[in-house]
Amino acid sequence: MKSFFQFLVFLVVISMFLVSPVMAQNAGNANMEILMDKVKADKKLVVAMNLNLSEEEGEAFWPLYDSYQADLKHVNQRIVQLVSDYNVAYNSGSISNETAGKLIKEWLHAEAEEMKLRVANVKKLAKVLPAKKVARYLQIENKIRALIRFGLAAEVPLIY
Repeated sequence: MKSFFQFLVFLVVISMFLVSPVMAQNAGNANMEILMDKVKADKKLVVAMNLNLSEEEGEAFWPLYDSYQADLKHVNQRIVQLVSDYNVAYNSGSISNETAGKLIKEWLHAEAEEMKLRVANVKKLAKVLPAKKVARYLQIENKIRALIRFGLAAEVPLIY
């Protein structure tokens, strides 16, 4: 359990780097990829440690997990782009109502896409795992998601 919390703190720190001065683009992107690969590996370890899957369950679960994470990567990239767009607009001095409306629309689309992926994933997981293990997995994903979003929220200034 201690390692789970250490990992979550690590995720918060990582999420703060995701939005810092819209990522010193090129050189920073390579470092960010390495960092994100580390986060993915650590996340998988945390999931494995907390799900206590049997060999049979693991054989069915891990391909679904990997597929879901790949799909989730696209949503997360969309959110990073949204934060980047917001930072550009914010740093330009003033965000117009039109820009704010576009940002809201994009954020809602990203949230809806993530929920759609989550629902589809739960349906798949329910076919291969007992409901308690599906619920535990969702709790783990939700805690990680909440911490990442908390880190983003701490770094993104309010519109004025």
